[in-house]
Amino acid sequence: MLPSYYEFHNPVKIISGHKALDNLPSELQTLGVKRPMVITDKGVSGAGLVKLFTQSFDSSGITIGAIFDDVPPDSSSEVVEKITTIFRQNQCDSLVALGGGSVIDTAKGVNILVTENSDDLLEFSGAEMLKNPLKPLVVIPTTSGTGSEVTTIAVISDIKRNLKMAFSSTHLLPDLAVLDPRLTMTLPPRMTAATGMDSMSHAVEAFIGIQKNPISDAYAVAAIEMIRTNVIKAVSDGNNADVRLAMANASTMAGAAFSNSMVGVVHSLGHATGGICHIPHGIAMNIFMPFGLEYNMSKCRENIAKLLLPMAGAEVYARTPEPRRAEQMIHYLRELQKALYDLCALPINLKQAGVTKDKLPEIAKAAINDPSIIMNPREMDENDALAILNKAFE
Repeated sequence: MLPSYYEFHNPVKIISGHKALDNLPSELQTLGVKRPMVITDKGVSGAGLVKLFTQSFDSSGITIGAIFDDVPPDSSSEVVEKITTIFRQNQCDSLVALGGGSVIDTAKGVNILVTENSDDLLEFSGAEMLKNPLKPLVVIPTTSGTGSEVTTIAVISDIKRNLKMAFSSTHLLPDLAVLDPRLTMTLPPRMTAATGMDSMSHAVEAFIGIQKNPISDAYAVAAIEMIRTNVIKAVSDGNNADVRLAMANASTMAGAAFSNSMVGVVHSLGHATGGICHIPHGIAMNIFMPFGLEYNMSKCRENIAKLLLPMAGAEVYARTPEPRRAEQMIHYLRELQKALYDLCALPINLKQAGVTKDKLPEIAKAAINDPSIIMNPREMDENDALAILNKAFE
């Protein structure tokens, strides 16, 4: 049944292919870019991906104004402010984010400060606080998980307050996303699994959220099927370029889905756990996903049941009685989790991830104040959050 009203917005140009990066200089020229700043991290730089990136600029007439390659795994407002200073000192005119979620969110934060001519990121935290178009932003993902290359969202830590600040605005959408499997080949197996399940959580929550719509559903279902088909292969054989490209596309589709329909309890708990216990986001998403679905079962059983088709395939869906499809969806999700655990020890519970039980009440309190909970099908109070956390502990 169609919603009485919905909106879907995804103006990001996407170029995808085995040598998509080679087209970047001409794309930047189209955007009017002359002096971009490249933001990345030590892992990407150490893997030689910055060199691969810069080679594409030979004879392009574009000058790289500055390269910052020290973004931490969990970026912060302090890092954003430091990079902003370098951007201004080198008179850059645009941003290229070469990395995973932390790098991309950091670039979005820098773009806010340089465009708004501000030094205080906190004043722009929240939804639609940005009133002006930002400077050109190109995103080149080196992981297949966050979908940040097509989202209106950025999440950046405030270390002093021990929380993650969320930013949401259509102005945060990049101008261009480049999907090239050469940039994800060096991703280790466990990170491949974690980022793949991060994408899965985006698609799953997009499909069951209260703001879902037919277009976001189409992206979400396609992403789930593509992840289910390819994530094990990507973890087992990271040098398979076709599989890597499939995972990159699935991440982008899931990102487009949740950027429009939003996420829910899984992300609320994940953001809180990441902020307090510094658990990588993809690991948190993997852990909380089945528990989030179980919690929402009473409100959206039918939608969870529909996800059995992309999660398990047509044969399983056809032979499963309709009243059992929702439970079977969660069962097959857990089977995928077990397979990934056997391959690369991707944690399935909070104890395996290093969370101590005394932190659970603090996480629960933070989770109910996370903006992601607003679009969840079922309301959640602190006791509900604590109950889910206890189930997810071991």
